[in-house]
Amino acid sequence: MDLSLTEEQQLIQDTAKRFAETELAPVAEKLDQTKDKSILLENCKKLAELGFMGLNIKGQYGGTEAGVVAFSLAMTEIARACASTAVTMSVTNMVAEVIQAMGTEEQKDKYLPLICSGEYRAGSFCLTESGAGSDPASMRAKAVKTENGYAISGTKQWITSAEFAGVFVVWAVTDPDAKKGKGITCFLVEAGTPGITVAPAEKKMGQHGSATNEVHFENVEVPESAILGKLNDGFRLAVAELAGGRIGIGSLALGVGLAAMDYATAYIQERKQFGRPISDFQGLQWMMADRYTELEAARLLLMSAADRKERGLPFAKEASMAKVFASEKANQACYSALQMLGGYGYMQEYPLERYTRDVRITSIYEGTSEIQRVIIAREILREFS
Repeated sequence: MDLSLTEEQQLIQDTAKRFAETELAPVAEKLDQTKDKSILLENCKKLAELGFMGLNIKGQYGGTEAGVVAFSLAMTEIARACASTAVTMSVTNMVAEVIQAMGTEEQKDKYLPLICSGEYRAGSFCLTESGAGSDPASMRAKAVKTENGYAISGTKQWITSAEFAGVFVVWAVTDPDAKKGKGITCFLVEAGTPGITVAPAEKKMGQHGSATNEVHFENVEVPESAILGKLNDGFRLAVAELAGGRIGIGSLALGVGLAAMDYATAYIQERKQFGRPISDFQGLQWMMADRYTELEAARLLLMSAADRKERGLPFAKEASMAKVFASEKANQACYSALQMLGGYGYMQEYPLERYTRDVRITSIYEGTSEIQRVIIAREILREFS
């Protein structure tokens, strides 16, 4: 079994690491404290210029064609420096991938170059509602047939990058009489279409630099050509794309966890108590050893899921395993790293408190840890049936 990276994958990882260290790390704290979205947008523009907004998109549409493994590697490196930038990059890539997977040639030719080039500053994935989070099939947004297409009405919640997205991927009920999850259709809706209202950014515990908004659709008229995929087949499409998104969020969590542990490990080699560096004490050594071992296991799970997706193999179970393990172990790594710094870890002048706030959401969005376990168990039972 060869676990080494290809030359292209190594180049993507090195490029992401260099960009994170030189461009993102110096402004990450300012972005977190000021919530200045101009910093984020400048970061995203530069990422697009590097080809990081279409890592798994074909070259004919302006993408990099680097693949899913390269995407995971890049996400981890970007998240080491700035989780807010990383989540924006993850969702934008996910929007591009769903258009590439299910769009018509006309849709792909129209939207993918705009996303990959950064002309569309981001893309947004409008699925979640206040009463349809872990259970998206219970959504209430509806799309009513009109003479010229459909009119979409409803409210979507916790939508990443909504306030500066160029295109929304929107799910709505088109057949209210169908069985649950069977009458949902996916639409491509351009920003600026009459009837769309984007609320001010939510006030969040962490990832302050990324925009998270409520989006309200009031009789938003779109043509039939805006349908992504097939009519009434949108729920299946959502489930498939969320599985891929979990690789991105797991990779993000891994990056934050590694950043926290790297900072704490460097610190304990300098900090002295009782006349010795505190890295000499076994209690801290074991804490460090356990966290790095868990993060390495998370990396291998992510690589396995990414490789299976890249090769066209079933990967839903592996993606959920990677996501739940990486997010929970990254949370634990951030808390352990904060503990290793003692009182200093609690102070805002050190990055541990930011890492800890930023990582917390990774076990919630793109499917909670509890939902991941439901998916894993379902897939295992299916294998035994």
